[in-house]
Amino acid sequence: MTAEASVEQKKVDRTITGKVVSNKMNKTIVVQVERKVKHPSYGKYVRHFSKMYAHDEENACHIGDIVSITQSRPISKTKRWKLVEILKSEEQQQ
Repeated sequence: MTAEASVEQKKVDRTITGKVVSNKMNKTIVVQVERKVKHPSYGKYVRHFSKMYAHDEENACHIGDIVSITQSRPISKTKRWKLVEILKSEEQQQ
């Protein structure tokens, strides 16, 4: 493998979307992500939820916002995600 080939194969960061469920911490938001998994025996789709802590530098997010976050280096004990953008604000949804 040449040096040029290794430069072209950049690491693709995971980017996910979710809903902000808490913004009470300073520069930190909690994002709830929903994924649907097919039940192995019944075949029905079941909703699974995950909560992720993300870094919000400007404290711009509010509860109920739909946001996009990306994986990053560890920022604290629990924070491994960074805010990319606010897709839908709570004011726009009402």
